[in-house]
Amino acid sequence: MVGPSVWSGDVTMTTLAEIVTCGGAGTPVTVPDSWTQGRTAYGGLTAALAVTAARQVVGDDAPPVRSAHFAFTAPAVDTVTVTGTVLRQGRSVTSVSVQATSHGHVAAQSTIVLARPRPSGITHDLSRAPDVPDPQTCPAFADADAPRPAFAENFDIRRAIGDGPLHPGGPPRYVAWVRHRDATGVDPVVALIALADALPPAATAVFEEWAPVSTITWDVHMCHADLQDATGWFLVDSDGDHAGDGYSHQTMRVYDADRRVVMVATQTVAVFA
Repeated sequence: MVGPSVWSGDVTMTTLAEIVTCGGAGTPVTVPDSWTQGRTAYGGLTAALAVTAARQVVGDDAPPVRSAHFAFTAPAVDTVTVTGTVLRQGRSVTSVSVQATSHGHVAAQSTIVLARPRPSGITHDLSRAPDVPDPQTCPAFADADAPRPAFAENFDIRRAIGDGPLHPGGPPRYVAWVRHRDATGVDPVVALIALADALPPAATAVFEEWAPVSTITWDVHMCHADLQDATGWFLVDSDGDHAGDGYSHQTMRVYDADRRVVMVATQTVAVFA
């Protein structure tokens, strides 16, 4: 759950590589304070650990990640243990169930689908990146003293379109360039999964004041299997589709530095405002 917390510079930073490579399946992973949102692990980190576990359980010849469903069911506090089970391994598609537990509770239940490319005559790409300036010319996503969860310090985030959070007169949408401050040594797909959830939920753009939010489910589809750069800029377009009864739904698209769509996603969020 994300609340109106304020970053403290006294927290020691831990790189993404140090976390995702610190142990194999079933080994408890310490959640550093610098990768938390409120009292729980940042959802993108939990998802990145799930993808890492899925690839480990399949082995060295694991196909590329094609899609994933992440259900965040309880806080991941202090440590999280991630285990994967192969549900089915076919010639092209392998499905893996991944469970993350913390303090005796299931913190996240995920299904990761890995799939090899196959010849097909059906090819189309109708996604178009919004017309935005290059990241170097864009302002910071939020003011330096604005409330933000600790994990946000692991990313350089630049606002590409519109306003930042807390603008109730605008649309529930964020468009921002995002890059890791340090993703050295991390597989590009794992790094992208960790990065793609870095923006606040789109509904917070229209909040009058900060209130807690909590991601319930996140579904992602990888559009390309040839990601090469874990450290570059990605354009994240997060658009609120519907909000009501204390829940919001958003559609997300992620483009690489060449404005090529690399991920599409949807997310359901609990809103306590």
